[in-house]
Amino acid sequence: MEKPSNLLLKVSRRLFTNVDEQEKFIEALINPQPFLPSILWCQEKPEISPLAVETLTSWQPQFIDRLTLGQKPGQHPLHQQGYFYCLDFSSVFAATILLAIPQPVSLIFDMCAAPGGKSIFAWKALQPDLLISNEVIGKRLGMLISNLKRCQISPSAVVNRDSSIFAEMFPGSSNLVIVDAPCTGQSLLAKGEKAPGCFHPTAINKSANRQKRIIANSAKLVSPQGYLAYMTCTYSPEENEQVCEWFLERFPQFQAIKISYFAKYQSHLTTMPCYRMFPQHRLGAGAFTALFKNTNEDEYKSEEVDFNTISSLYIYQNINKSS
Repeated sequence: MEKPSNLLLKVSRRLFTNVDEQEKFIEALINPQPFLPSILWCQEKPEISPLAVETLTSWQPQFIDRLTLGQKPGQHPLHQQGYFYCLDFSSVFAATILLAIPQPVSLIFDMCAAPGGKSIFAWKALQPDLLISNEVIGKRLGMLISNLKRCQISPSAVVNRDSSIFAEMFPGSSNLVIVDAPCTGQSLLAKGEKAPGCFHPTAINKSANRQKRIIANSAKLVSPQGYLAYMTCTYSPEENEQVCEWFLERFPQFQAIKISYFAKYQSHLTTMPCYRMFPQHRLGAGAFTALFKNTNEDEYKSEEVDFNTISSLYIYQNINKSS
C-alpha cells in the first residue's frame, strides 16, 4: 500500500480531530475503491430502467439513478441518443443543493461549466427560460458544447469569457449563478486518478485566490432575491469554508441558506450552512457545496441588461425550447 505523504497527513489532521476518521480518509485516497456510477435522465425517465439501479438515498433527485457496480452507462445506446448524462455521485450531491431554489427561474448562468454536468442538472431541476454556460478554457469548450447538444439542452447557450467581463456587462442579470470552482482536485485521488501537488500549500493558496476572484465576479451577476451556488471537488478548508466566509464578509447582502435535507452533511469546520461529502463514506469521491441568496429586495435597481449584447457572445446556442 502506498505510504501517505506528509502533506496528506497534515490535511487529514486539519479535517478530522478523530484519529480513526483520519485513517479512514487517508485509506480512501491511497487505496481507492470504485464508486457506484450514476446517471441524470435528460429525457423522460423510463418506467423500467434499462440499467440495474440501486435504492434511492433520502435526498437523491428522482431524475437521478445510482447504478450497481460494474454498469457502464456510457456504452449504452441511450447515452449516445442523449437520454441521460453520466456523472459522479459527488457531483449529484453538490448540485442537489439547487433543489432548494424556488421556481420559476428565468436565467441561469453557469460560470465554470465544462464538461456540463452542473449545467444539465440545473436545467433539468429548474427548467429555466434560458441557461447560459460559460467556459473560459478554450480546449474545454468542445466537450461542453457536445454534451449540451447530445442531451438536447434547450433553451441554452455557451459563452467563452472571463468572469470579470460578465460582472461588468451584465450586473444583476441572473436568478441563479453556479460557480463549480476550479480547485486542486484532491478528490481525484479517491477515484484512482492523478492530481500532482494537490496538497501543496502553494497550489491550495493559488487555487483559493482564483476561487475568490471568480465568486466575487459571479456575485455581481446575481439578481435581487437571486441565488449563487458554490461547489468544489476538493477537501482543503482554504478552498471551501474559508472562501465562503471571505465571500460573506465582502458581500454582506448574501446569506448562506440552510438546506434541511443535507443536515447530516453539515460541515463540522464551520457554523455557516455548507455541506460536505467525504470519500470514506462510500457515496462518492468527495464534494463541497453551499447556496447563497442575495437578500436585496426587488426595488434594488440593477443596470438594464441588454440581452441582444449577451446573445452576440454566444458561440453555441439551442434556443428553441424542447417539448
